[in-house]
Amino acid sequence: MSAHDLAAATSTEALTTELPAGRSTGWWGMIMFVATEATLFACLLGSYFYLRFQHGGEWPPGGIEQPRLLRPLVMTAVLLPSSLPIVWAERGIRRGERRRLRVGLAATFLLGLTFLGLQATEYAELLHEFTVTTNAYGSLFYVITGFHGLHVFIGLTMVSWLLSASLRGGSFGARRHDRVRNVAIYWHFVDVVWAAILFTIYLSPRL
Repeated sequence: MSAHDLAAATSTEALTTELPAGRSTGWWGMIMFVATEATLFACLLGSYFYLRFQHGGEWPPGGIEQPRLLRPLVMTAVLLPSSLPIVWAERGIRRGERRRLRVGLAATFLLGLTFLGLQATEYAELLHEFTVTTNAYGSLFYVITGFHGLHVFIGLTMVSWLLSASLRGGSFGARRHDRVRNVAIYWHFVDVVWAAILFTIYLSPRL
């Protein structure tokens, strides 16, 4: 290798550029992680329906009122659209627009944080009516919604890390955006799971 070739290969631009050579290890890792977590949520939601139909009587049991819908619908209106800013941010950084990346990530973070705040207020209200130890319904309600809330928190941690890195001048650009794409995949997964939880926990008892 000539001195010129060596200098080109070790330049700042070369070292901070992701060459398009198929799917990255990070992408496959995120896909496998999401698939694993999706399986776990499927088992939890399947357990909910199994116990409900095994119970055969009034659901929720034990005199627990049917889930109130206003707050969960507001939470849905906050969380599901939060995928749009991160898509906008990802597409922006693919074009080298760092400001668009920061604005999109900040919007996603604020919407996700609002969702968790609303969930906390819901728990504060419902814990006076039933707890995780009240009956099978209480256990499933708090485990399923709490586990999803934990995933939202993890997603917020990822988003805040990306936002912090972009504000510090991290190496994001038109050809260096794998981290943003991977976090976006996870965030979309969190949104899809919430849609399934909304139907299972909040809407299906009324059907």
